[in-house]
Amino acid sequence: MPTEQRAGRAASSGSGVLYHGSVPERLKSNPKETVGKVYLVGAGPGDPGLFTLKGDAILRRADVILYDYLANTELLLHAKPGAELIYVGFHAAERLSQDAINALLVEKARQGKVVCRLKGGDPFVFARGGEEAEHLVNAGIPWEVVPGVSAGTAVPAYAGIPLTHRQLSSSVQFVTGHEDPAKPGGPDVDWEKIAHGASTLVFFMGVKTLPQIAENLIRAGRPFSTPVAVIRWGTRGEQQTVTGTLATIVERARAVELKPPALTVVGDVVRLREKLKWFERLPLFGQRILITRPKEQAEELIAPLRDLGAETLELPTISIENPASWAPLDKAIRNLKQYDWVIFTSANGVRKFVARMAAKKADIRELHRSKLCAIGPATAAELGKYCLRVEVVPKEYVAEGVVKALASRPLRGRRVLIPRAKVARDLLPEALRKRGATVDVVEAYRSVLPPESVEHARVIFERHRPTVVTFTSSSAVENLFRLLPAEEMTAHLRNAKIACIGPITSSTARAHGLEVAIAPRQYTIPALVQAIADALSQRA
Repeated sequence: MPTEQRAGRAASSGSGVLYHGSVPERLKSNPKETVGKVYLVGAGPGDPGLFTLKGDAILRRADVILYDYLANTELLLHAKPGAELIYVGFHAAERLSQDAINALLVEKARQGKVVCRLKGGDPFVFARGGEEAEHLVNAGIPWEVVPGVSAGTAVPAYAGIPLTHRQLSSSVQFVTGHEDPAKPGGPDVDWEKIAHGASTLVFFMGVKTLPQIAENLIRAGRPFSTPVAVIRWGTRGEQQTVTGTLATIVERARAVELKPPALTVVGDVVRLREKLKWFERLPLFGQRILITRPKEQAEELIAPLRDLGAETLELPTISIENPASWAPLDKAIRNLKQYDWVIFTSANGVRKFVARMAAKKADIRELHRSKLCAIGPATAAELGKYCLRVEVVPKEYVAEGVVKALASRPLRGRRVLIPRAKVARDLLPEALRKRGATVDVVEAYRSVLPPESVEHARVIFERHRPTVVTFTSSSAVENLFRLLPAEEMTAHLRNAKIACIGPITSSTARAHGLEVAIAPRQYTIPALVQAIADALSQRA
């Protein structure tokens, strides 16, 4: 069921009765009833690298996560398996009412659950966190706030605008672009005080009211020539910045059809942007690159791409799981002395093989008579972590390369062990058998489709629209097309560039009707990153 539907159903379930006072009467009469806790967690401005360590720790142990439109959905990959994810929306057409959100927080906490209310930016800065906290206090629910990096400071920084500067600005004022007309006493924006109260003004949520903001500041005495910047989706790959003055900014924003969410900065510090706009000058700025690798392996690809300015979107299409039965691998481990060669075709195979040896209390020295072959440098490096020296690494990091690399080695009468994934090509073992080797292929792990990625896929493709999709294995391609109906997935990928690590993966992508635009000459992660940079760099 889509998250939005789940949210609506959750909001309408339960008693719907709200309690007031420090301790609900129901709990006084039943003091042994377990009550959970609600954490109001700031998700930061968008760049997942700006998420706090404490927020991450809470997210990982939460039973329920209520998140909004401004919270980067990539953070949800940190949720524990089985956590309930509830999307509460952002725009008026899709958002749950604040009363419904409040009721959900109370309902889930009363079920004894740890609840993470994940809010864009900082929960207590123009984010209604204060209202939610009040409601929790009135309901007698334990709660805690985890501040986040506020968009008010982070977004201008990513746009190259320092909010203070010794020569230009010694004060900053944060103002909401939208006031609640129902608040007691009505709107209280004093434009005279705002216009002259600080050197730099930062307006949250002010796209629709930008004409009124500019007009009121000019009427209150700010010069027509005052520099202004409006920054949409700051800190993300979609970051878009429009600059002008109080006299011109409305027309300039209208000309590019600038839409929310955006933040507006008014003041002389905006003049520094052309000199200091570091983020937008990074070579891969503006690229939103989808990573389909398993979660535990994604960082190797994510880190260098982010260093180059890309926004990375994680959608694991593979989860590395234990084999259906350990028996075949256990038998091979018991008989290691019999093998002349052990061939590893992935780093995952190495990790699972060594971990199983440890679990069975086997001695790594049992490998002393076996020569080791690794399909590529990453696999060889994984073996090197255990001080295992590799005899052969082919020049081409595919099964065909292994066959060529072993062409001069005597194999007739030799025994070969290949611990690998359950589903893999048979080219290698068949080629070795033709040369007279006895080959045992044993399942060391399974590559399965992560169930949580099904829902995550639609969110990524509909809201974030990746510009590049990377594949580092044929399984990743196959599994991506299992997440959504083929026609829908093909439509989502139509405008994205496809980057594949090697010829086998590229062949699988083409079989699904995809045009492979980027393919490195060497089949490694560093080479794939370089190929993406060479093809898409702003400096190219």
